[in-house]
Amino acid sequence: MTQSLSTFYTSFWWIPATVLAAALAIKLPAIIRFRGDPLLLAVGGLLLLACAVFVFVAPSTIAWVNRVTGVPNISAPWVYSLLTAFCGSCLLLIIAWRNGLSDRSAATRRAMRWVVSGYGGVIVALWVLFVLADAPVERRLDLDTYYANTPFMREEILLYLLAHTTAVLITSKLIWNWVRADGLDAWLRWGLTFLGAGYAMNLVFDAAKLTAVVARWTGHDLDRLNLEVAPPVACLSAVLIAVGFILPHAGQYLSGRRRVRRAHRELRPLYLLMRSVDGGRVPYAPCVDAGLRLTRRETYIRDALLPLARCLDEDLRRRSYDAARGLGLAPDRARALAAAVAVTEAVGARHCPRGGADDGWAAGHPEDVPDPTELLREIGALSLALGDPGALRMVRALAVAAPRRGVRVGEGTGGG
Repeated sequence: MTQSLSTFYTSFWWIPATVLAAALAIKLPAIIRFRGDPLLLAVGGLLLLACAVFVFVAPSTIAWVNRVTGVPNISAPWVYSLLTAFCGSCLLLIIAWRNGLSDRSAATRRAMRWVVSGYGGVIVALWVLFVLADAPVERRLDLDTYYANTPFMREEILLYLLAHTTAVLITSKLIWNWVRADGLDAWLRWGLTFLGAGYAMNLVFDAAKLTAVVARWTGHDLDRLNLEVAPPVACLSAVLIAVGFILPHAGQYLSGRRRVRRAHRELRPLYLLMRSVDGGRVPYAPCVDAGLRLTRRETYIRDALLPLARCLDEDLRRRSYDAARGLGLAPDRARALAAAVAVTEAVGARHCPRGGADDGWAAGHPEDVPDPTELLREIGALSLALGDPGALRMVRALAVAAPRRGVRVGEGTGGG
């Protein structure tokens, strides 16, 4: 039975170690790029500690450490120390993450000092108790229950379990209080939810371990909780915690890329229209980052649109806006459609409907010289309007049928 469990756990414990290593690898580029950010460094250190716990708790690693050091069961205080350091790091990270690194209040500093001194003291006590204990028989899987009644080993086992349970309870409470807070980013909320679920599973792990140990104290045998329940629960907890750390980073990264790609795609109608004006195109570079491709397309469109902007028929744009509003469209949508009608007309005419901005007419009527600022700023909305030809045709037809606005005194009246 013990041999089959050992064979099973040898591969089983590497699953969460691999997942945690993947989470660390995903975070690593950001940690390197922003290596001065203490919060990112703390997350990296936390994931490294968690990964180390599952590497050193594997039965094969336990046997290797015991053999190399020549001390039976020295893996016990080593693994317990790693687990205790992980618990303390979790508390420190959640306190800093929740309150913000800029929080230097007395309460925050006091809480952090308590965590460092408390869990540092636990680690020292674990090693002292191990030195005082007599544990000559190597136990790779059931050390907690096998030595549950051994002086000093008993206290060591109880100490690490109580320290772990305390950290998990406090961290879980902080996380779930944070999840219920308003104004959280959706990806951060999901990440915190997975973290909370992972720490809740840790409570199940502690309950199984403590129940099996207490059963030994009372002369009962519930070792199955230690051997068959606690290990898979610990692995599931590690996976959930790893996902909790990965999700906000990966989700925000993917959402950002999706927004960039969508913006690039939405600019296509306007991009194609501008290409018909000057015949150029943005050079395609398949290895270029999506953000750079978007910037190139925006720059090309604005460069092509700027000389065209002074040729727009402002009266047609105003009539188009009135027509769009008459159809019940919102002001922003109406402005975009009106600009699209004016731009397509200017492109179709291939020349300014009146003289350029530097001619005498423009100098005499500066109020009708188009200001390209808004047009160049709202190229996204303009392109979306161009991508709706049905609405564009309807607004244009109504605008063309409407009487021209702003006729000046003496023009077309026969008066003099």
